[in-house]
Amino acid sequence: MTTPNQTTSIIVGIDLGTTNSLVAYNDANGSRILGDEPMLPSVVRFNPDGSTTIGTEARDHATQFPLTTIHSAKRLMGRSIEDVRADLKYLNYEVVQGDHNTARVSIPMDDGTRMVSPQEVSAHILRSLKQRAESSLGQSVEKAVITVPAYFDDAQRQATRDAGRLAGLEVVRIVNEPTAAALAYGLGTGSTKPKTIAVFDLGGGTFDISILRLTPSDDTNPTDFFQVLSTAGDTHLGGDDVDHMLVRLFMNEISEQLGVSIDADQQTFDASTRTALSQFARAIKHTLSDQESASVRIDLGNDRVYERTISRDEFEAMLVPWIDRALRACDRAIRDAKNQHGGETIDALILVGGSTRMPLVRNRAGEFFGIEPYTALDPDKVVAMGAAIQASILSGSTSGSLLLDVVPLSLGIETAGGAVAKLIMRNTTVPSRATERFSTQVDGQVNIKLNILQGEREMVADCRSLGEFELRGIPPMPAGVPKLVVEFLVDANGILNVSAIEERSGKRASIQIVPNHGLTSDEVDRIEQESFTHARSDMKQHQVADLIANSSLDLKWIGDRFEKHKDELDAELRADLETKISTLRDFVDSAKADWSSVDPNAFHEAKESLDQASIRVQEIAIAASLRDDQ
Repeated sequence: MTTPNQTTSIIVGIDLGTTNSLVAYNDANGSRILGDEPMLPSVVRFNPDGSTTIGTEARDHATQFPLTTIHSAKRLMGRSIEDVRADLKYLNYEVVQGDHNTARVSIPMDDGTRMVSPQEVSAHILRSLKQRAESSLGQSVEKAVITVPAYFDDAQRQATRDAGRLAGLEVVRIVNEPTAAALAYGLGTGSTKPKTIAVFDLGGGTFDISILRLTPSDDTNPTDFFQVLSTAGDTHLGGDDVDHMLVRLFMNEISEQLGVSIDADQQTFDASTRTALSQFARAIKHTLSDQESASVRIDLGNDRVYERTISRDEFEAMLVPWIDRALRACDRAIRDAKNQHGGETIDALILVGGSTRMPLVRNRAGEFFGIEPYTALDPDKVVAMGAAIQASILSGSTSGSLLLDVVPLSLGIETAGGAVAKLIMRNTTVPSRATERFSTQVDGQVNIKLNILQGEREMVADCRSLGEFELRGIPPMPAGVPKLVVEFLVDANGILNVSAIEERSGKRASIQIVPNHGLTSDEVDRIEQESFTHARSDMKQHQVADLIANSSLDLKWIGDRFEKHKDELDAELRADLETKISTLRDFVDSAKADWSSVDPNAFHEAKESLDQASIRVQEIAIAASLRDDQ
C-alpha cells in the first residue's frame, strides 16, 4: 500500500450518511475505505462529563442512554422544527426549536439541559473520520470532499459545510451522492461511446435518482465527462422509514395481543424501549434481505412477551407504497431528462445505499428501468469511494472526470408588477452563470430592492423567496435610465451567489443565498405540478404585468414629450396621439384592476401603435434637446 507524499495536499472523500459514515482515499492503487472498521455508525452520545462517544459503542449502548444518544442527525441538517415534526415520535431524543426556527437537540446533562445543533452532531462524526484518515495515512488531513443527497437544498448543503468547518475540515467540494457512485464504478473506462446512466441511491434517510450522461475521454478530451441531465428525489425516504413501519407494527400488535395501552403505559414504551424496538426492526430488515422469514422476541417484563415471525412476502407487501414513492421520483427524473435533452436510453443502472440490498428494491428498480442493475460494489461504500476519486482529481494527484450537476428548480428575480424573470432554468448544469439587464420604474429611485426567487411559476406570489437585498446609493435618475446588471452564479456546491451593479454609478451589492430551511419533497412536487396546471394563465398574467410596466414607462416618456411639444405637431397627428395615449392608459388601468379581463394581444397592439405614432414627437424632442445643448 502506498502512502501519500508529504508534499501532496491530502483531500479525502467522505460519505456523511444518515445511518453510517465512511472516509476514503484514492491513489495509484485505487480508491479505498480508511480505518480498521470501515463503517462508522452516524451515532453520537453526549456524556455527563462533557465528552462524547461516537460510532459503534454509542449505537450498541443506545438503549442504556436513549435521551443522550443522537442518531439520524442528517435528517435534521438545515431543517426547521416543522420540517422534521413527523419524525419526532420515532426519535429517542428531544428535538426542539432553536434560532431561526431551526431544529435543535435538547440533551439532559447533570448541570442542566444542553442545546446541540445537528451540525455539531455531524461535526463529531466528521472529526472522528478525520482522525481515522490521519491514522491510516500517517499525516494531517485538513481537506475533504463531502457527499450529500442530490436533492439537498442550499440550507442543507450549507449546514454540511458548517459541520465540516466545526470538525476542522475545509470542504473543498460538495458532491451529489449518485454522481460520486458513477465515478466509483468508472463506467467510462474502455468505453468509446457516450452512455446514459441512472443512479438509484436509497440510503438510510434519503432517496436520490440522477440521470447522468457520460462522454468518455478521447484524443481531444482527456477526461471522462459526467453531466447530470436531471435529478429528483425525496429527502424523507429511506431505510429509517422501513424501520418505522416495523416499529409501528410491533407496537400495534403488542397493544392488541398483550392489552397494553400505548398512551397509558408510557413506562412500557419509554425512550429505551423505542430504541430497542428500532434495533429489532433493523435486524428483521437485514435478515429478510437474505432469508425468507425472520423472528422477533421482545420481553416486556411482568410475564409479557411479544413473539412474531415475519415472512418476506408479508414484509414486501408493507414495502410496496414505500418503493412506489421512489419510482415516482424516477419517473420525474426520466421525464425531465427527455424534456431537457431529448430521448434518453438508459445504458446502465447503479444501485447505491444499504436499502438497495433488499431484493424487492433491486427487482422493482430493474423492472422500472428495463435493465439489470450494477451491484458489484458494496452499495454502502461506493459513494465514499467516488468522493475519494473526485478528491484526488481536485488535489491534482489524479486526472479524471469533469463533474457537473444541475439546478433542481428555476432561479430568478422579481420584476415590475410582481412577475418573475427567470435567469437560470431548472436542470441547468452547474457551475452556471446568467446575466440580465434591468432598470427602474420610478423617477429619482436611489435604492433598488432585489427579491431572489425559486420556482416554476411566472408570478412572485406563486414562487418561493430565497432572500432579498438592496442596491443602495444610486444617483437619482429618471425612470428607465439606470442600467442595472444582475448576475446569478451557481457554484459547484450548489450555492447561489447573486450580484448587482448599476453601470452608470458603479454601485454594487451582492448576496449569497442560504435559506433557513428547505423544500420538502411534497413541496417540490407541488411546484412542478402547479407550473403545468397554471401554465397558460401564468403566461398571460406575466405578459400583462410586463405590458403594464413597459406601457407605464411609455406613457410617461411619450406623455411628457407630447405635452411639451404638442403645439409643434399638426392637428391630425396631435389628435391621433391623444387618442392612442388615452387608449393605452385605459388598458393599463383595466389591467391593474383585473389582469384576467384584458386581452394581452390587443394591449400589445395599443402599445405598439402608440410607439409608432410617437416617432415624430420623439424626433422633435431630440431636435429641441440638441438646440438647447448648443
